[in-house]
Amino acid sequence: MVHPSSPELTFPDLIIEALDRFPERDAFVLGERRVSYAESASLISRIGQVLAARGIGHGSAVGALSPNIPEVWLAQAATYLLGGTYTGLHPLGSVDDHSIACLDAGIEVLLVHPKFADTAAAIAQRCPGIKHLLTFGPTELAPDLLALGAELSPRPLPRGPAREEDTAWLQYTGGTTGRPKGVLVPHRALVAMSRILTASWGLPERPRFLLSAPITHAGSLPILPTLCRGGTVVLHQSFDPEAWLATVAEERINYAFTVPTMVYSLLDHGGIDRHDTSSLETVLYGSAPMTPERIAEAWHAFGPVMQQGYGQTECLGMCTSLRKDEHDPAHRPELLATCGRPATETRLAILGEDGEPVPRGEIGELCLRSPAVMTGYHNQPEQTEIALQDGWLHTGDLAVRDEEGYYSIVDRKKDMIISGGFNVYPREIEDVIATVPGVSSSAVIGLPDDKWGEAVTAFVVPRRGQPVDPEGLLATVRERKGPHQVPKAVHIVDELPLTAAGKIDKKVLQARYQAS
Repeated sequence: MVHPSSPELTFPDLIIEALDRFPERDAFVLGERRVSYAESASLISRIGQVLAARGIGHGSAVGALSPNIPEVWLAQAATYLLGGTYTGLHPLGSVDDHSIACLDAGIEVLLVHPKFADTAAAIAQRCPGIKHLLTFGPTELAPDLLALGAELSPRPLPRGPAREEDTAWLQYTGGTTGRPKGVLVPHRALVAMSRILTASWGLPERPRFLLSAPITHAGSLPILPTLCRGGTVVLHQSFDPEAWLATVAEERINYAFTVPTMVYSLLDHGGIDRHDTSSLETVLYGSAPMTPERIAEAWHAFGPVMQQGYGQTECLGMCTSLRKDEHDPAHRPELLATCGRPATETRLAILGEDGEPVPRGEIGELCLRSPAVMTGYHNQPEQTEIALQDGWLHTGDLAVRDEEGYYSIVDRKKDMIISGGFNVYPREIEDVIATVPGVSSSAVIGLPDDKWGEAVTAFVVPRRGQPVDPEGLLATVRERKGPHQVPKAVHIVDELPLTAAGKIDKKVLQARYQAS
């Protein structure tokens, strides 16, 4: 056993140890299919041999485009064991975005699910650096990775040549504030993430983890900690509220990762009472802000199981945590507007434009230090220098700390609106709009305006079958936030544009309405 304080502990060490400990247990479940720990180790070995035969080794780059299947994570593990770098492509992403990522990352082998064969062919045409296409199943496009692996005999899993500061994961940001950047995640950060997640993310003693978010992205982070505890990962290939609730009941799920839009869908679905969700111990939510009103609604719907994690790709996993016992709306409702306190091994500071700490209670940029922080942005040294100034990761989020040490995210620096000379923070208005009867979700942006500079503009999605009164909404904002923050226009819409990561895409909203 490798002790966590070992100077050269890497992700492969944790993978090998976890799979060896519980060979007979179910590691993954997908529909009727169950994959044991022993079978998972065998598949990693076979996939690794196929990749090695195609030149993948220390420093090589492998990409994957697939819905949630066990083999995607097992191929990721095989890449790490070979010392390679892995990049996941989002199933909802475009050919343009995928091609940019593959070119920037220098992908040499692209692993593709058969349903994405046409997309992969288009990517390969644009990316001459891709030497091999392999598929998770039979297609006419390329050789079948799994069939090739089935012809080989499994071998003991090697620790591999990777070292702590070697890049393991090259993940591209969601691009809500600009062109996606390649985040260089070293083995050191992945190992730290596993420690932090286990300590701060409400992981049950023996997790039964339901993953509906893409396995190629951050939602997959709890997989290895789940396996380290002898748990089981239950996969959905897409999110559907009825299927999610049914699986919780059937598989006795006790741990789940969600994003706010998923929670909103569950609450608006109206079917929670028809399913037994009593097995749930922790429903982790994060990736984007969630309004206090809807957090309280989720607490009442699911019980005291909600746990918030604030983080970003640049600091793998969670930077702060609002624990389950801090979610009771009847006890401390004001805490639901915060993102909690620092996670394990994480140091936070709120800095002003001069790089110095601001007084308690004042707004500044949230900055942090953690062993889970990236080494930088791939091929972008200037952006790296900006993000990692003076040994701090500058998150780009504006925040404030209260006297008890709770942090509240005010907004993204780039989302702040300057209207009539006043600083307006969209998230504060969105939180108020969430209290208006009939509102499911909203987005507030600034649009160019000759008089105001930027006009505060709200886009509101009603709950199913419930009208929203725009005049009543404006009156509520005026009462709660003052006249300078009242939207100049309210648009009632059926849906809001989302990024591939499930975040509201304000760039698309701004482009769409500026053009019109």
